[in-house]
Amino acid sequence: MSYTKVNYTDVEPVADAMHFLRDPLDCEQVGVTVLDCDPGWTGKPHDHADEGHEEVYVLIEGEATVEVDGEDVALAAGDAISLPPEAERTIHNGDTESTFVLVGAP
Repeated sequence: MSYTKVNYTDVEPVADAMHFLRDPLDCEQVGVTVLDCDPGWTGKPHDHADEGHEEVYVLIEGEATVEVDGEDVALAAGDAISLPPEAERTIHNGDTESTFVLVGAP
């Protein structure tokens, strides 16, 4: 078979929010995560400098803020943000539920 298909809702979430799809999709080079955020949800500050992973966050629905190296970047549904490996980032969800698609690769 030349493809792998999965519904993210069938993948058990980590921290009640993050559906990691890399393994279920048998991806070798790219990581894909769907993040379902409850109102007020906040992620952990982190970077990917050690792994050299660039990331793109796409906000599919809702409103949220991504703190990048101490600067708040407001996102509305449809917005995307590209993050270099060394940038420290933290997602802060707004007052309503939101959904992100997070993509990362070396």
